[in-house]
Formats: sequence, C-alpha cells, structure tokens
Amino acid sequence: MRDDRGSAVAEWVMVTAMLVLLTVTVLQIGFALYVRTTLLDAAGEGARHAGLFGADLDAGEARAAELISVSLGAGYAENITATTTQLNGAPVVAVTVRSPLPLIGLLGLPEALEVTGHAPQETLDAA
Repeated sequence: MRDDRGSAVAEWVMVTAMLVLLTVTVLQIGFALYVRTTLLDAAGEGARHAGLFGADLDAGEARAAELISVSLGAGYAENITATTTQLNGAPVVAVTVRSPLPLIGLLGLPEALEVTGHAPQETLDAA
C-alpha cells in the first residue's frame, strides 16, 4: 500500500493554480467589457457634441478623444472618425472609435475593437 503523505500539498497547488487562472480570466474579460463600454460612451458623447447646432465633426472627434484619454489613456484614442449619415430620413452624426482589444492588462490586439456612437444632428429646419 502506498503512503498518501504529501498528496494534499500537491492537490492544493494544482487546484489553486486553476482557480487563480480562472479568476484572472474572468477579471480580464470584465476589464475588456469595461474598455468597450467606456469607448462606446465616449463615442456617443462625441457624436452628441458634434451634433450640436453650429458644431463641426472635428469637435466631436476631439471630445471623444479627450474622454478616452482621461479614462483609458491616449493609446486608446488614436483612431477616431466622425461622419454624418441619414437614419430614417434624419441627419445623424456617427463617431467611430477603433482601439486595441485588451487581452493581457491593457496590452492587446491593435484596432481589434470598433464601436460607433450616434446622435441626431441639430438643425433649424422645421420637421
């Protein structure tokens, strides 16, 4: 018959390693979702800013870049574009942000994450 002394230590190490890996994975997924939500909110705010009467698209891009730089860092605010489109016949401003998808901490695949925020464009035309 074999002696079981020391097997609890080996079992504890293996189980703990698996639990730590699982915990870190869940935290990283949560962080990636946080980054996506923050980028989407900044894109929407940039679109609202560009959609104000008298504002231009550059102002919306700058507003989105400012919010992203403060929240996540300047590396996430490098590729921002603003365009005007039509949605159900109404003029709409769309701000698109392309940024890294964080896989390990803040490091990740460049421009793998793309979000777009929309807002109506204010005009003086009667509807």
